[in-house]
Amino acid sequence: MVVKVYGPDYASPKRVLVCLIEKGVEFETVGVDLFKGEHKAPEYLELQPFGSLPVVQDGDYTLFESRAIIRYYAEKYKDQGTELLGKTVEERGLVEQWLEVEAQNFHPPIFDLVLKVVIGPLRGLTPDPKQLKESEDKLCQVLDIYEERLSKSKYLAGNFFSLADLSHLPFTQYLVGKIGKEYLIRDRKHVSGWWDDISSRPSWKKVLELWPGLY
Repeated sequence: MVVKVYGPDYASPKRVLVCLIEKGVEFETVGVDLFKGEHKAPEYLELQPFGSLPVVQDGDYTLFESRAIIRYYAEKYKDQGTELLGKTVEERGLVEQWLEVEAQNFHPPIFDLVLKVVIGPLRGLTPDPKQLKESEDKLCQVLDIYEERLSKSKYLAGNFFSLADLSHLPFTQYLVGKIGKEYLIRDRKHVSGWWDDISSRPSWKKVLELWPGLY
């Protein structure tokens, strides 16, 4: 059965898309228009009761939450495509650690910036400069830690590309694009080099080409 990925035009589902491409897994996409409220339709809520994106259907198996999904496919297809979990239990531990850092430390401030700078104006809302500054300051603190880490290893979990790096792609793309704060990346030598590396991967370029979304 071909994997179905719901909501490819939005950021979080793109984690899943790039993971599947890296693993060489065949899939198809199903559009979900958040602005029309399609994520609140009864048939969608049967798949994802919280009304969030993404969801995948893999035969009779349904899974939601993007980071859970990428972990699942990286494990299910561990022996094909790019190794995204590390080769030892210690490497796997570091991948999981930095995935948690992305989810708990990096994602909240950058998601807030996306909501206020990208999504808000589409709904007629004007961002509050003070709130933007607070989110930017929080993100800077995280990026300073990344700069230190990346001065010692090529990627976050070590000298290998992993889910920990991949998970940063969708929202950092907003940061260097529509949010207009690429300098937050470029002002940090090692973060800048890391971003150039991971964002130039063919898998990510394919995602951007086929599902540009709001970028």
